[in-house]
Formats: sequence, C-alpha cells, structure tokens
Amino acid sequence: MRVGVDTGGTFTDFVWEEEGELKTLKVPSTPDNPAKAILQGLERIGIKPEVLIHGTTVATNAFLERKGEDFVLITTKGFEDVILIGRQIRPKVYDFFVEKPRPFVKEENIIGVDERISAKGEVIKPLTEREVKRVSKFVKRKGVRSVAVSLLHSYKNPVHEVSLAKALSASSELLLILSHEVLCEIREYERTATTAINAYLSPILKRYLETLEEKLPQTRVFVEQSNGGYMPISLAKHRAVQTILSGPAGGAKAGLSLARYFGIAGVITLDMGGTSTDVCLIKSSLPFTKEYQFDGYPVSIPVIDIHTVGAGGGSIAWVDEGGLLKVGPISAGADPGPACYGKGNDFTVTDANLVLGRIIPEFFLGGEMRVFPERSFNALTKLAEKVGLSPLETALGVIEIVNTNMVRALRKVSTERGIDPSSYFLLAFGGASGLHACDLTKKLNLQGFIAPKLASSFSALGLYTASPVFDFSKTVLLPVENLEKIKTEIESLKKIALEKVLSFGVPKEVVNSMKAQVFLDLRYKGQGYELCLPYQKDLASAFHEAHRNEFGFCLEHFPVEVINVRVRLAGEDEPLNLKVESQKFVFSPFEKEVYTKEGPKKFKVIPWDELKEGDKLFGPLLIIERYTTLFVEEGFLAEVKDGLTIFCYPMRS
Repeated sequence: MRVGVDTGGTFTDFVWEEEGELKTLKVPSTPDNPAKAILQGLERIGIKPEVLIHGTTVATNAFLERKGEDFVLITTKGFEDVILIGRQIRPKVYDFFVEKPRPFVKEENIIGVDERISAKGEVIKPLTEREVKRVSKFVKRKGVRSVAVSLLHSYKNPVHEVSLAKALSASSELLLILSHEVLCEIREYERTATTAINAYLSPILKRYLETLEEKLPQTRVFVEQSNGGYMPISLAKHRAVQTILSGPAGGAKAGLSLARYFGIAGVITLDMGGTSTDVCLIKSSLPFTKEYQFDGYPVSIPVIDIHTVGAGGGSIAWVDEGGLLKVGPISAGADPGPACYGKGNDFTVTDANLVLGRIIPEFFLGGEMRVFPERSFNALTKLAEKVGLSPLETALGVIEIVNTNMVRALRKVSTERGIDPSSYFLLAFGGASGLHACDLTKKLNLQGFIAPKLASSFSALGLYTASPVFDFSKTVLLPVENLEKIKTEIESLKKIALEKVLSFGVPKEVVNSMKAQVFLDLRYKGQGYELCLPYQKDLASAFHEAHRNEFGFCLEHFPVEVINVRVRLAGEDEPLNLKVESQKFVFSPFEKEVYTKEGPKKFKVIPWDELKEGDKLFGPLLIIERYTTLFVEEGFLAEVKDGLTIFCYPMRS
C-alpha cells in the first residue's frame, strides 16, 4: 500500500487508497518531533504501508529559525567572504536601512584553501598535501559533523574538491557536501550559498529521516523535492536543500493534475493551511525557477515557482505601536494553536472565522477535536479594546487583513509578472482556503474558484500520486550555432544523469521507464541573466521570441549563447483518482446566522457528502466537509462536478 503524508506546521495529512477509493486523515502536527504525528496517524489508519511519500518541513523550519547545524565552509583562498558579501543587487533601491539576511554560517568556520582552477578548468595553482592536512586539522578542531566544499570554478574541474573530500572522508562521521555535485554551474556566490545551506540543514534532516526509518522498518520512505518529484531517503539525507518546498510542491503538482482533468487552461493555486499560504500560477504546465530566494539567500536548483506568505488559519492578530491591527506572519502553529484550541490566548484567523459563525464548533475536524469558542471571544475582547472597535468589527477586520495579504501574494505571481488573472480560476485547498476563496475571487475578478473534495489534504494527494524526478545541469558556455557541441554535451549529461540515478539506489527498471527532458539556459552574449527553454530545433528564434515575451524586446542580430545544459529524468505520476471514500460525514441541513461585512445573514448549512454531481446551489451557504468548510457568499453559484469537486462562480451582471 502507498501513502502520501504532508507534514504542515499545524496539521499532518494522510492520503491513501483502499478498494479504489481515496481516504484521508488529518492529525495535529508535533513540531518538536514530526515523526510522532506520522506514527500516530499510521496507527489510527491501522496499516503498515509498503511505500510512504513524505512532504516535510523539517529543513525549511530549521533554516527559517536558524536552527541548523554548525558546519565548516571550505573555499578558495581570497574568496572566504563570498557567502557573507553576496551580490550587489538592491531589492529596495531607496531603502537606506536595508536589513541583510540573517547569517547561518559562522565566519570563524570558513577556511580558504591555497589552490586555483581557471575559468577554463586548468589547474593554475595545485592543491598541495600540506594544504590538505591544514584543512583537515581545521575541520577536526571545529568538531563539526558537516562540511561544505565550494572552490572557484569547480563546476569546470572538480579535481581539488574531490581531493579534499577523499582526505576528509577518513572520518565517517562527516557529511561532505561538494558544490560541483549540488550545483555544477557558474556563479560562485549562488553555488556556494546553495551548497552551504545544504550542509547547514542536511544533518538535521538526516537524523529525522533515520528516526522515521527506524520506526518504519518495513516501509520504503521517499521524500518529496521542491521540483515536484520524490527522491529516495538515502539521497534526501544528503540533499536537504532540495526539500525546502517539499510539501507545497505536492499541492502544485495535484493542482496541475486537477486542472488537466477538468480541461482548465489556467489556475492559481491557493494552499492555505494553519501556518502559511502558498500560491502558484499554473498555465498548461508547472512553472519552474532556479532563482528562488530562501529567506534572503539564493537556492539555484530548479524548484516549482511557489510564493509563500505568512497568512494561515493560525496567523496571530496583533496591534503595532501605532495602534494598527496586523495579522501574521507569526503563527500559533499546532501548539499552543489558536485560542479556541484551549491552550493559547492569541486571537488568530481561525478564531475570527469561529466567532463570525463561519466555523461550526461541533463539526471542527469532523467532530474529532473539541474547540472552545469562549476562549476565542475572550481573546477577541482584549484585542478589540486595543484597536478601539467592537469585537465583531475587529474579527471582520482580521479577515479583511489576512485576505488582503493573500491578494498581495496572488498578484505577485500574476499581475506583477504581466499576467491578467481574470481569465484564471482560483484552486482553493488546504484546510482554511475555502473560508476565504469568495472574497479573493471578487478582489481579483477571477473566473471563479474550485474546491476539491479533498481540499484539506490536497498536498498529500499530490504526494500520493508523485513520481521520481531528478534534475542535472552543467555549464557549457557555447554559441548557439555550435549545434554539434551542444548535442554532445546533452548526450554526455544524459549519460551522467542515468549513472547517478542508478547510484542513488533507484531500480534499473524504474530508471529505464523514466523520460529525459532537455532544457537550455540561453542569453544574449554579455547579459547577466538567462532564460530557460526546452531544447528545440531553431534555438535562436525561440530565444528571441521568449525574450520579447518576457521583457518586451529582442535583439535579433545579437549573438546568443548557451550557458547551461539541463537534463530532467522524470517518472510517470500515478493517475489522479477523484473517487472519494464512501464513509460519509452527514447531518440534517439547517440555517445559521453568520456575520458578514453587510451585517448578520442567514446561511444554509449543508453536508458536502450529501451533494451529487450536477447539483447547483446559490449562496449564502456553508458546505461542510469533515476537515474543511466552504464559505459561499451571496452572489455566488456553486456547481458540483466529478468527484464532488465544487466550482463556484460569481454571478456578475
């Protein structure tokens, strides 16, 4: 049996299949020991899965909280400060008080090696035995468990990185991270930062995964990567940097599958959980970037282009020094959680939805989790006094602010990139998104929004259907006209990719079934940035057109060069199954008063499981599923489609 498990900041979600039906479970996360929630969930399900595909936030949270492991960074002499200086790019040109990213590497743990490789890969200054011994003593003295090696131009010739690794590998305790293996590309800052982040996080992830392995001896565990595919646990222990968007990537993958299933040209996914919201604009295929900024540092490996904002059900409402009401980015998380959980006293977005009548206490988590509305009211009263508004006005203000924060994130992936969102649907999933989708649809003038039946476990569904994906790259620096050399480099990288994937422990029959996709990074000669395009016949013309679409102009008579060759080996995803479990969460429909911007209104409350394909319903209504609620405002039409997927359309005049 196969299980998809998504560990979020507030809840851990499970998706599996029995007798052709999808089943789900949601349990509170255990941030101090994420494996505990997984084991508790599997025990409740009562199965020992053969395969577990895991989306994890262990590495992500460790970096955001700067709780990784101390490590040594070995670099070329004279380049010790590259990781500290960074690039001269100023995101806010007129900000005189820019805060630099919080450092994660100790300056005293950086050592420069007296060696030098040229940009052509020639050895200018050999690495001596004396230097190797000096570095080995330095590492031993520091007593670290992880070492990052990032030498100048090692992407062209890694001989010195390999020599250092051989010398240091005498200590089996050390985790050795070599930059030419993590990112075999030009630009020493990006390569060094990506390698260093990996060295900082891998010991943490390794310990966690070993605990999981120990507790699940009969289960093959795979870890979801930020590129949307999974990797073997043996590789994940050494490649924590590839898991920074592990869970959200599963949601984006499932979003693409659902859009294709219903024949929809474009969707913007909205994954609103307890801690944060992830958004991704999808048009026919997943968007990828290799310029992802991870809390101020570049991670230059291919990741799904997902934008994250600190707006979730657990986002805390607070008042700043000027008396303004703010929401997030700090979250109450799973522990203590929102005030209504009975442990904390902070008023959160979940508390606001509860107070306004959008969440029904008796139905929270299918009635499996008791909540305390009186605690929400107590926390709200204190907050309202600080703001100087009535409690209900304050609660509505919290909803308006968190919605505005999410609109800003949605515009980040659409209008700020020159894309008109009005032709897109919002794909709302995650436990909290259904409560906010109507307002977001109106604010962005979208076609409507889609709420899948498995909305609260949708990312876990993406993990359940995932396949292995591996990305490889190599800097070549060739003129676009040199087709023969480009083809040679592509074939060479394909061969290396196949050998590497086999060395990761992937069975040969699986590797043979994987498809190879080839991409090239191209630019005009002298430019400092590239565009990534699929390999095709007329590369120059394709690049001119892509450049015009991206930047509004092209230079057709200017020479074009290929900077990097990329090969992606990808398996085939499991088909999307929308047949949900027959075990239903039902009750007799009733009416309930809900507070809105226009004042109190009567909402009809109906169970999601009682709906049938083809049903059409008009708001205002609350549609209740075991693990989520759909808030359908007046002026919206809800139409039930295959798999009890609900399409909601604004009724425009």
